[in-house]
Amino acid sequence: MNRLIGNTFAWLSLVMVLVCFTVVVQRYFFGFTILWMQDLYVWLNGAMFTAVAGFALLRDDHVRVDIFYRPATIRTKAIVDLIGVFIFLLPFCWVVYAYSWNYIARSWRLHEASGNVGGMPGLYILKSFILVFVAVIALQGIAMALRSILVLRGREDLLPEKLRYPVHQE
Repeated sequence: MNRLIGNTFAWLSLVMVLVCFTVVVQRYFFGFTILWMQDLYVWLNGAMFTAVAGFALLRDDHVRVDIFYRPATIRTKAIVDLIGVFIFLLPFCWVVYAYSWNYIARSWRLHEASGNVGGMPGLYILKSFILVFVAVIALQGIAMALRSILVLRGREDLLPEKLRYPVHQE
């Protein structure tokens, strides 16, 4: 699921560049600007990065202290991932969810729009991507934990090739 979401939302980067380019051309070559377009590329950026967070975790593209992790055995990596998911990742997801729920609900009640005059309507939709972020990260964390359990039980053969831990080469 995160692969599909990530590959789909990654295309927003192209849309973002095109919208930003259009805004720059409008402003500096034609001397006018459309305010909602300025909001649009910033909002697309927020939507893209929150939606692809689980994909980044799937691809192992997040920040990690690789000094110890990279040379570790597959079993050690599985233990570190399992502990990391339950001690850090899932509690983090819960905190973000718990603290953002009222913030997002209020935005929906008010049908909040951009603070810029002439800006985009529907800021509440963008704020809802905080929940998308929590969902994709939590689901990928659960998938990581299940993968780690399979490895620790000696059943890495049940994992698809793409999801296996890379073997350390010396």
